[in-house]
Amino acid sequence: MRRKRIYGGILLALFVALMVGGFDLADSRNAGGFWSGLHRIFDFPGEVLGEAAEKIALLPAHLVTYLPALIETINIAAAATLTGALFAILLSLLATRGLAKWPRLIPVFRRVMDIMRAVPEIVIALVLIFVLGGGPVPAMIAIAFHTAGALGKLFSEVNENADIKPVDGLASVGATWSQRMWLGVIPQVSPNYVSYALLRFEINIRASAILGFVGAGGIGYELKNAMSWGQGKYDEAAAIFILLFLSIVLVDQLSSVVRHKLTEGRAA
Repeated sequence: MRRKRIYGGILLALFVALMVGGFDLADSRNAGGFWSGLHRIFDFPGEVLGEAAEKIALLPAHLVTYLPALIETINIAAAATLTGALFAILLSLLATRGLAKWPRLIPVFRRVMDIMRAVPEIVIALVLIFVLGGGPVPAMIAIAFHTAGALGKLFSEVNENADIKPVDGLASVGATWSQRMWLGVIPQVSPNYVSYALLRFEINIRASAILGFVGAGGIGYELKNAMSWGQGKYDEAAAIFILLFLSIVLVDQLSSVVRHKLTEGRAA
């Protein structure tokens, strides 16, 4: 216990030192000092809310105007989540000990998932926008790429807890690898798959909105344009914020209900 406390104290001191050093470095390289500008932190939100309050009568029309962009953002997130989840299932099965088709390649598939998780979506989107041009397709591919790596890691951990007896039984009657996975493993782990995929869908909605700032379409692109114009367009920015907030809350509540039902069904 004494050794663990010593190690814990050392790690805590190291963490605090890194945080302080990182903050000082970032503050010194920033265009303005953090402490000197702290008193102005609420100036911009105040301007947005003030202008939105003055033009409150235009808010319903703005909500209707930007609703198609919100639907586009949700579609990007949904397509990316579905595509990434399908690739994640394949990668996770190939990277799970006892289930992999090529056991010697398990480290290779795990490193592939590590790389896919390590590269941020915005970096992939910028590269794809340079190649494919602006629009929802680069955003969908970028988010799906990152989702496959993130969900693949989670799915692999779920696969390790699956019962191997059905797989062995299918192998004894001559089933192929894909048949063993589809009939022996997927039925056991599918509730966890769906639960993690829904959680990732919430994250991808926010990611698709952020990617709109780099020209990937959706409601993020409209928000960037509204904020770039500055005063006079802040009421539109406020409407976009409201739409984005409501959509995230709604999806979060719906996915929470579905995950809860899946958990109850699995427990039963």
